[in-house]
Amino acid sequence: MKFLRILIGCICLSASVNLAAQTVLDKVSVIVDKGVILESEIRELVKTVKDNATKNNQALPSDRALRTQAIERLILDNLQMQVADRMGIRVSDPQLEQTIANIAQNQNSSLDQLRASITQAGLDYENYRESVRKELITGEVRRANVRRRIYITPQEISTLVSLIEEQGNEQAEYRLGHILIGFPPEPTDDDITAARNRADKVLNLLNSGSDFAKIAIASSSGPKALDGGDMGWLNINSMPTLFAEVIQGKETDNLIGPIRSGAGFHILKIMETRGVEVAKLEEINARHILIKPSIILSEQKAQSMLLEFKAQILEGTAEFADLAKKHSEDPGSAIKGGDLGWADPNMYVPAFKDALMQLAKDEISEPVRSVHGWHLMQLLDRRVDDITDRKKQDKAYQLIYNRKFAEETDAWIREMREEAFIEVLDEEGSSD
Repeated sequence: MKFLRILIGCICLSASVNLAAQTVLDKVSVIVDKGVILESEIRELVKTVKDNATKNNQALPSDRALRTQAIERLILDNLQMQVADRMGIRVSDPQLEQTIANIAQNQNSSLDQLRASITQAGLDYENYRESVRKELITGEVRRANVRRRIYITPQEISTLVSLIEEQGNEQAEYRLGHILIGFPPEPTDDDITAARNRADKVLNLLNSGSDFAKIAIASSSGPKALDGGDMGWLNINSMPTLFAEVIQGKETDNLIGPIRSGAGFHILKIMETRGVEVAKLEEINARHILIKPSIILSEQKAQSMLLEFKAQILEGTAEFADLAKKHSEDPGSAIKGGDLGWADPNMYVPAFKDALMQLAKDEISEPVRSVHGWHLMQLLDRRVDDITDRKKQDKAYQLIYNRKFAEETDAWIREMREEAFIEVLDEEGSSD
C-alpha cells in the first residue's frame, strides 16, 4: 500500500509538471493608472505590425525596439479608454454594425465580403469589430477633450483666405514622413543637447540610405512612430505651421531637419507630392424618385414601377415632380417634387453619384439601386461654383481647425501621458 501511494503521488506530480509546462499563463506587463496591459496584448500588436511589414516588404528594427513602441501605443490607447469610461462614452452594437457596414460600402463590397476578406487576411472578425469600436470611442474622447482647447480668431481666417487667393486657389499636398526625438518633461539644457545629438545621428543614418520607416519605428516618439512615421497626405495649410514653413519648395525624398519645437527635434521626409487643387467646386442640380423595396414590395416590382414612371414622363402623360410628390419615399425631397437642389456630387452614396455623373443635362436615368433603395433620377444642370467668400472662409476655418486639432491632440496626449502613473514590468514582474 505504501508503494502504491508513492506511485500515485509520482504520477500526479508528473502530470502537474507536464500541465504547467504546456500552459502559458497571461500576465500583467504594464500598469497604467487604474488599468493594466497584458502580455498577450503586446504580443498581438507586435505580431500585427510584423505581419503587415512582411506583406509590405517593410524592414523592421529589433524586437526590443518594436516591443517598446507597441507598449507606448497600448499605454496611450489604455489611457484614452479610461477617460472614455469616466466620461461615459460608449458605442452600442447597432452603432458599431452601422459603422462596419459603411466601411464595407466605401470599399464597394458587402458586409459578407468584408468579413471574408478579414478572415482571409488571417484576422479574427470579432477582434476586428472590437478594434473598430475602440477607434470610435477614442476618436470621440479626443474630439470631446481637444475641441475646447481650440480657438480660432477672425484674423487667422482672413489671413489664410488671403494666402489662398494669392496662391491662385491652388493647394499642393504632401505625404510626409515624421520622426520626433522627444524631450522629457521639463527638459534641462543637457536633455536638449542629448536630443539634438540623437537627432543628428538619425539624420546621418537617413542620409546614408537607412530605411526611414525602420528608423521611425525604432527611434521616434511621435504619434505615428508605429506606422513608420507616415503622416499621410496633408494640405499645406492643414499641417503644423512649423512643418509648412520648411517644406515649401522642397521635392520628393528631401530630408528636412532637425527642427526644434517644444516637443523635441523633428525630422521630415517628403515621401510624395501630388498636383494642385483648384478651389472651385463642380455642383450638380438633380431630382429623384425613391422607391424602397420591402416585404410587401419586391426588388423587381420597385424597379418596374420606376420604369413605368420613366415611360410616362417621356410620353408626356406625367410630370416628374408630380410623380415624386406622390410616390417618392425620400421625405426631404418628395415635397419639393424630388428636387435635391445644388450639391457637391461627392455627398451622395457611390451608386447614386456614379449614375448621376453619367447623365447629360435633362437626361433621365434607368432605375438605379443604392443602399437606400431604387432611384429614378434626372440631372437638371451642372455648374462650376467659383467659391463664394463664405465658402472660402469655411474652407480656411476647416484647414486651421484641422491643423490646430492635430497639434492640440498631440499636446493633450503628451500631458495625459506625463500625468499618468505608468509602471512597466520586466519579464520577472519587477519594476522596469
